[in-house]
Amino acid sequence: MARAVTNRRKTINTALAWSVGLIIFFPILWTILTSFKTEGDAIAYPPKFLFFDWTLENYSIVQERSDYMRYLWNSVIIAGGSTLLGIIIAVPAAWSMAFVPSKRTKDILMWMLSTKMLPAVGVLYPIYLMFIKLGLLDTRIGLVIVLMLINLPIIVWMLYTYFKEIPGEILEAARMDGATLRDEILYVLTPMAVPGIASTVLLNIILAWNEAFWTLNLTAAKAAPLTAFIASYSSPEGLFYAKLSAASTMAIAPILVLGWFSQKQLVRGLTFGAVK
Repeated sequence: MARAVTNRRKTINTALAWSVGLIIFFPILWTILTSFKTEGDAIAYPPKFLFFDWTLENYSIVQERSDYMRYLWNSVIIAGGSTLLGIIIAVPAAWSMAFVPSKRTKDILMWMLSTKMLPAVGVLYPIYLMFIKLGLLDTRIGLVIVLMLINLPIIVWMLYTYFKEIPGEILEAARMDGATLRDEILYVLTPMAVPGIASTVLLNIILAWNEAFWTLNLTAAKAAPLTAFIASYSSPEGLFYAKLSAASTMAIAPILVLGWFSQKQLVRGLTFGAVK
């Protein structure tokens, strides 16, 4: 029998949860507030939290100086393309590891995960040379491939975990009914793992959207996403905090909206299989 939770305990847990949430969200909130300040108010000491002269000047200057929509469109294509390509590759790979495992399956999974431990700068030089020779430097397709590869271990691991929670008897029944391997993956396995696949897609989009190292080193102008858009407001002349905050707010706004509207699906997918 489950132990009853007192109202006091609920209140304490709720207060702690809100406190942790506010601490995590505070840097984003401060960035948004700073974007509405003048440069003088942005560097004022003591800092001004709410009582300052609100202005939209920073947003108008950022919009006039940079083609925001071009950066946004590049981010959408790169994040979406790398996610789609990663899912296409990872679903069959995770299926084979979950339902047709070999004695080396766990070793392969650990090897894939170990690649995430390698510092990105350690492979920058050879990848940069490869991109130059293949003509992929400062192209969307080049970034799509790189971001897919660096996030592929996470995609495979997450899908493998979700697929392991699906009873193998269901797939055996589908085979007895005459389902081919393609039908088994597309029409039986994939629909049952929709929550897990959805959360994997959302997480990978967020990771690709926020990736800065590769996007700043492998692009110049044509394929530059929103990470390069933010970096362009850090100049040798100094940091213009209000304008930098405005650019940052414009860059994170789409992903914040996506996360807000898909939070239930994301939480459901991340906890898929955790509770029997």
